[in-house]
Amino acid sequence: MPGNAFKSSLLAVAAVAALGVGYAKFGGSAISPADAVAAVAAPALAAPTVRAPTVLPDFSAIVERAGPAVVNISVSGPSKTATSIDPNDPRFEFFRHFGIPSPRDGAPAHGMGSGFIVSEDGLILTNAHVVDGADEVTVKLTDKREFKAKVVGLDKVTDVAVLRIQATNLPVVRLGDPSRARVGEWVLAIGSPFGFENSVTAGIVSAKSRSLASDSYVPFIQTDVAVNPGNSGGPLLNMDGEAIGINSQIYSRSGGYQGVSFAIPIDVAINVQEQLVQHGKVSHGRLGVTIQEVSQSLAASFGLKGSAGALISSVEKGSPAAAAGLEAGDIILKLNDTEIGRSSDLPPMIAAMKPGTKVKLQIWRKGASQEVALSVGEIPAARLASSRSGEADKSRLGLALRSLTPQERGQAENPDGLLVESATGPAARAGIQPGDIIVSLNGQPVRDVSQLRALLDKAGKSVALLIERDNARIFVPVELG
Repeated sequence: MPGNAFKSSLLAVAAVAALGVGYAKFGGSAISPADAVAAVAAPALAAPTVRAPTVLPDFSAIVERAGPAVVNISVSGPSKTATSIDPNDPRFEFFRHFGIPSPRDGAPAHGMGSGFIVSEDGLILTNAHVVDGADEVTVKLTDKREFKAKVVGLDKVTDVAVLRIQATNLPVVRLGDPSRARVGEWVLAIGSPFGFENSVTAGIVSAKSRSLASDSYVPFIQTDVAVNPGNSGGPLLNMDGEAIGINSQIYSRSGGYQGVSFAIPIDVAINVQEQLVQHGKVSHGRLGVTIQEVSQSLAASFGLKGSAGALISSVEKGSPAAAAGLEAGDIILKLNDTEIGRSSDLPPMIAAMKPGTKVKLQIWRKGASQEVALSVGEIPAARLASSRSGEADKSRLGLALRSLTPQERGQAENPDGLLVESATGPAARAGIQPGDIIVSLNGQPVRDVSQLRALLDKAGKSVALLIERDNARIFVPVELG
């Protein structure tokens, strides 16, 4: 009997060893005889726990529902989004193939972007920089219908614009609540990157309430959704198919998508939309202070336990803050009942308020907390030369101009010049750029737009403009249209 058992064990070992050889033959590791014996002798092991496979989200239903309400926007005129590419650039033929012309030799500039319909009667949201300065705006739907759009208004502070097209029973994008968005959740963008209409990209929410150096009035939603030129103005959608933001900016060192994109929260955009539709303009609140972050070392030096709040570094003369007695060195801890965790929290909250709103600030001053009441002021609108005098100038020179601000006057050699906001037509062909200061025309100092128009009326077919650029002056000859 023991002999039979021993023979049986040998047979088992031989069988397992043979299996090991076969496994090794197909790329595995052979089982040694010692291991084979141990496998026979060892008790059976518990079966491993099988995890359900991770299923990636399917966005098709969201795209099917929201996609028809996302539109392609094309503009002509001195738009800041106009694509200008050197003909020697290898990308020139690529962009031209897809209908993105490069303005040359005085040809009208063309640009494109995205938008989305928010009312069945043709109200559309997009970015202000998509349509700013455009002479003509065309909206194209996914069913290939095209409409000439009217710019109801735009707000450069938040980079939101509202368009209207003459149509009814249009598909709309449902609006969501960006405050409920969570970092790490899936989101997607629909737009027209590089002119590829109704393109869909997806990613996650990377962060919320981001403040960018160029724009402190918008608490941006940061994502890693691929956003490229042409995506601007399109919706950022959550998994319920609701728009929680407007794709607006990217952070890039190459000019293209590098994994960091920003969207304007939809509640900010809706506030702007309502003001533009009802009043034709947007008002933003202001305090008139310059603030900075409270670091641990600063908090310690001011006798503050935590590092929350917004430290006032300067107070503008004549501002609401000055009238309320706020001083440099004060730390704003609360706005009404809302705590200020970071300095970047404060500007969007104030900007969203109506000018004249009464607020209470809890501040930290000289080692003690106290309360200050004040009335919110208004961010002054830029005085652009878009009146009839400005338009008259535009027809000959192709310039949009404005007077210098007090700060710009202090930096410029000539305090009476006019700042170039945008350049097109004859001025653009002559090399005039946004940011240049027009000092004189044909030797006559330029003080305001109306005076410039009068000088142009007397001018012939060409003029000599003296401009200031980067603290240097140069005469530029301009052939008038």
